[in-house]
Amino acid sequence: MSDDTPVRSRPSQYLPAVAKGMGDMLLRERVVSVEQLKNAAAEAAKTGKHLGSTLQALGYVDKSQMVDFLSRQYQVPSIDLSQVEISPDVTRLVPRELCERHQILPIAVHGSTLVVALADPGNYHAIDDLKFKTGLNIEIVVAPEDDIAKVRGKLYGSVDQLQIFEEMSETLEIMTDDDNVNTEELKQSSEEAPVVKLVNLILIDAIKRRASDIHIESYEKAFRVRYRVDGVLAEIMRPPLKLRNAIVSRIKIMSQLDIAERRLPQDGRIKLKLADGKECDFRVSVLPCLFGEKVVMRLLDKANLQTDMTKLGFDQSELDKFKHAIHQPFGMVLVTGPTGSGKTTTLYSALTELNKVSENCSTAEDPVEFNLEGINQVQMNDAIGLTFASVLRSFLRQDPDVLMVGEIRDFETAEIGIKAALTGHMVLSTLHTNDAPSTISRLLNMGVEPFMVTAALNLIAAQRLVRRICGECKAPFLPDRRACLDAGMSEADYDSAGFMKGVGCKTCNDSGYKGRVAIYEIMPISDNLRDAVLQGSSAGELKRVAVDDGLQTLRMSALNKLRQGLTTLEEVLRVTRND
Repeated sequence: MSDDTPVRSRPSQYLPAVAKGMGDMLLRERVVSVEQLKNAAAEAAKTGKHLGSTLQALGYVDKSQMVDFLSRQYQVPSIDLSQVEISPDVTRLVPRELCERHQILPIAVHGSTLVVALADPGNYHAIDDLKFKTGLNIEIVVAPEDDIAKVRGKLYGSVDQLQIFEEMSETLEIMTDDDNVNTEELKQSSEEAPVVKLVNLILIDAIKRRASDIHIESYEKAFRVRYRVDGVLAEIMRPPLKLRNAIVSRIKIMSQLDIAERRLPQDGRIKLKLADGKECDFRVSVLPCLFGEKVVMRLLDKANLQTDMTKLGFDQSELDKFKHAIHQPFGMVLVTGPTGSGKTTTLYSALTELNKVSENCSTAEDPVEFNLEGINQVQMNDAIGLTFASVLRSFLRQDPDVLMVGEIRDFETAEIGIKAALTGHMVLSTLHTNDAPSTISRLLNMGVEPFMVTAALNLIAAQRLVRRICGECKAPFLPDRRACLDAGMSEADYDSAGFMKGVGCKTCNDSGYKGRVAIYEIMPISDNLRDAVLQGSSAGELKRVAVDDGLQTLRMSALNKLRQGLTTLEEVLRVTRND
């Protein structure tokens, strides 16, 4: 039989029974050739995957083409799952095992009808199973299989949460009137096995997902858990509302906080030892809100602490400038940026570089996030007068060489730190400012004299964190030229760049990103900058002087990471602003 034979005359007897209908339709519509269909059918039989997704994986059809084809052939609407919000109540109707077996996703319930997304609308076995399981009429919409799997993973989580919730609902009767909760009853309910199991599950699941923070939030008609992974928050689960007091109380007990105190903020710490001997600390903050207490836990995993300066994300020239500044016999080096921008990691890596037997290194921190051997670390306690300023004064009577102050918050701390830098000590600290040049203006606004600022400062480093493209699924990608040029990239850089993008895989939970990399704005205090400060120049004028001296701004640094294929244009625009 020649290749010119009309496609419609060829039978599809070689296809498995389930795929026959789709195969015949694909051939009739001339979407694929007989040879392509044979290859896809053989591959689908080998892997157990759906024929449509196999055709996409082999590159014979694209995702939108397949969805459009199935929608027309079966006369059912298609759906963009990224635009749909699915209630956890709907997922309770269909077991996870059934969803995975048939590659389906429950979308919504309208009266006695359940709306379900299928990758293959011709899978009548799935429809029959759903009718039998739910007792509802089934309405079909079509969506890509990988989109269904991605959303299903987020809804059902990495564990069978619904089973745990059902177990809790059967075993616990918990009061929800916050003003009338009996403390003893609340303590007992928080120590029930299902509550203990769920809280442990949340903590361990967060570690597995590489989350940096856990948010447990109460609203009037909802109770939800979110994780911040690689700097972005995502909802993980919605436990029943009536369990919120027991869950929050369990966390308070683990953090050694007062479960009877529900009107004031509290801070504590949880230390977990995992089965493999790994230890992980959680910094816990409890805040009273309108409909109950909100808990935020920050994960402090020492195994993930990166103290090798060469792996932080510095370009080599920027790293040389930073190392030169911290190895000076005296002076001040400031690291600036918002909360969660990696300032502590950069400071700890600098301390590790300076930590030698011949040096006396001391730190004042609030809180002490990681223990560093060979460094004297002090935890702040404002309640008893143990402040940054008072500890810094004490350090100066302890024969110091290197001092690290967790944060400069006021004039007193700034003044003592600068005087220490001027009297033969290396001082490292942080400030919350948007970029390096505005840090000088911030110190001046605090009341520090310009001549002291210019004499003490060696270097200012501003930094941010951008998500790193997943190394397992990254692939070449060409972003829009106009968008890149508008972001500040030159034509030459665009033409020579090695752009990449993560297509999504199990390693990165289909996000396309895994981990983060720092972008830096390294500003040594040059003679030109000192003159500009003494002349009373504004932050904008200081930035122009610094750029003339060779400053690489945060946007420039981010664009370099984009050109190197480490991050995406979306991340550059999300984290930095135009110069």
